[in-house]
Amino acid sequence: MSHQNTPIDYRAIEGKGNASYVGIWCARMDVPHTARAARGRGRRVRVVPGAAALSQPDVPSARAPLTTPRVLPGAEPFRFDAGPRGALLLHGFTGAPASMRPFGEWLASQGVSSVGPRLPGHGTTWEDLETATWRQWEREALTALDDLSSRCDRVIVVGQSMGGALALHVAATNQERLRGVVAINPIVRRPDLLFAPVARLVMRSAKGIGNDIKKPGQDELVYTRIPLRAVNQMGKLLRAADRGLPTLTLPLLVFNAVEDHTVKPANSQRVIARAASTKKDLLLLSNSYHVATLDYDAPYIFDQTLRFIDEVCGP
Repeated sequence: MSHQNTPIDYRAIEGKGNASYVGIWCARMDVPHTARAARGRGRRVRVVPGAAALSQPDVPSARAPLTTPRVLPGAEPFRFDAGPRGALLLHGFTGAPASMRPFGEWLASQGVSSVGPRLPGHGTTWEDLETATWRQWEREALTALDDLSSRCDRVIVVGQSMGGALALHVAATNQERLRGVVAINPIVRRPDLLFAPVARLVMRSAKGIGNDIKKPGQDELVYTRIPLRAVNQMGKLLRAADRGLPTLTLPLLVFNAVEDHTVKPANSQRVIARAASTKKDLLLLSNSYHVATLDYDAPYIFDQTLRFIDEVCGP
């Protein structure tokens, strides 16, 4: 059975210029031979000018893994029990809980419990991510929320990048269970992702674009390749998150890096503009890139999030 379908028992782990996902790929595509081959199999393919430059000699089409992939060292989910207030911490696309773990450890030192789930398909191999769906990511986040809520009576959800979109979606659809939501460099809208269903017909994966960190020597645990099937799933999540913003009334805090090479700052501005929350704040990060929880501004993010928790959850 694939590990994506097996819920994590968080009780067992206590203590533990903008790059484009698809746009740059499709803009450079040149694949007439691939399109002809697909048409020869009876499949209609819309040829997007220019994909051969990024077409890779990948192995044939994706299949569900025959065995459960090994979790990479450092990619394990985490749980820290520290008090009746809790924070659910969600990592980004192709990343791992490692990007949120220092955040969780710091919150625990301040008396706030935390849980950081490993989203299905992440922290193993990029091929494993091919078979994951955005609904599985949602279910994993909700499983972690259930666990945290069983121990904490006041909970917020926090997410970075795609994890920010997931946090916003979870918050909008579970408002009665949460006190607030924090999004760090969230992505909720990317028109070029509309090309993902086409791109995945002519290429299996593309080069990864992670590790967007300003701080020297600091690395993100992230895949070196991105499966196009997963990009398509991410697009579905982003659309769901964006549609839910006008219904979101929970207190909202958004962090936005001024210099982000992965997600355009307009995403954070869109979240603030579209959310129905009466309490909503946008804080700028002047000394970090995209993975801000591992960058120079991490202490500022941690401190401001704790202030937010004090405001919406009480002491």
